[in-house]
Amino acid sequence: MSNRALRRQQTREPKAKKGAAKRAIPSTGPSRPSPSRSGGILSWRPQILVDVITELRKVVWPSRPDVLHLTVVVVIVTLILGAVLGAIDIGFGYIIDEALLN
Repeated sequence: MSNRALRRQQTREPKAKKGAAKRAIPSTGPSRPSPSRSGGILSWRPQILVDVITELRKVVWPSRPDVLHLTVVVVIVTLILGAVLGAIDIGFGYIIDEALLN
């Protein structure tokens, strides 16, 4: 539920009577690990590095066959596009030579 939806829901609910327990709003933001107070060798790291390491652990890395297959696809597409652009360049060069220079 977004923050806007939570605010709308709060405005629609009637005010709680005195002494009634308030309803807790769930946190929608990312939870951060509590900073280490042990004074270990890695406790000096800035929070951004801790966040980067945490996010990299969540990444689903491709398998070796997937990487090999996609690399071959990229190389083939690059060669084909290079050949097409080269042919276009040679064609325009020929047209310029024949039409303008003769």
